[in-house]
Amino acid sequence: MPTIHPTAIVDSAADIADGVTIGPFATVEGDVVIGDGTVIGPSVRIDNGARIGSNCTIHQGAVVSTPPQDLKYAGEKTEFHIGDNTVVREYCTLNRGTTHSWKSSVGSNCLLMAYAHVAHDCQVGDNVIIANTVQMGGHVLVGDYAIIGGVSAIHQFTHVGAHVMIAGGVRVVKDVPPYVLAGQWPAQFEGLNSIGLRRRGFSKESLDALDRTYRAIYRQGMNVSQAVEWIRENIEQTEEVKVVLDFIANSDRGLIKLAKSRK
Repeated sequence: MPTIHPTAIVDSAADIADGVTIGPFATVEGDVVIGDGTVIGPSVRIDNGARIGSNCTIHQGAVVSTPPQDLKYAGEKTEFHIGDNTVVREYCTLNRGTTHSWKSSVGSNCLLMAYAHVAHDCQVGDNVIIANTVQMGGHVLVGDYAIIGGVSAIHQFTHVGAHVMIAGGVRVVKDVPPYVLAGQWPAQFEGLNSIGLRRRGFSKESLDALDRTYRAIYRQGMNVSQAVEWIRENIEQTEEVKVVLDFIANSDRGLIKLAKSRK
């Protein structure tokens, strides 16, 4: 049986697994699913449409699956999904989707630090770290293993690639391709995220291929289309290189520029 504090308000229709703990003054609405072993802290609000995995921890004052801050939203039934083993720290605000995609989501094994905002229709991958007060506009996509520094703001519809590291206090208005470091204002390409990739077990051959790929994109005087063609003809098409090329093909906002200090 779940453990529910007597001051919590939990709708009897909510699907709450055994082993769930719900703290004082928390509110859980009816169209909610919470997986086994998840801990809901004090004064947390779990709104309709929340689908929360197992062994998550949601800290004091956070809100999950509250209505989107989109004037076009008219009360449609949408959802917010959280994977297993994810930690949501104090006062995060996680808004459910609109009819654009019908859901927002944060994957498994993620850490969302205090006051982070994940807006409607955002899709955050697995093993992502979002630092304090990061603010996402609607429809943002964040790839697996990305790390986003504190106080950064991400423009709506922006894509952030897998294994990216974004510095703190950065304004992200263009797409950040996979495996890179981004910093400055607005976000600019600082280089390959070599240390992070080595820590995650990427081989030297993979890193060399990625380094050549990004040299073609940013340092050889070609535009992006020319660079993509050169990469296809001159660099071994490893899985990581394919990920970069697929990301570029699906980029609507265009890629971040080369940092001026790194030319």
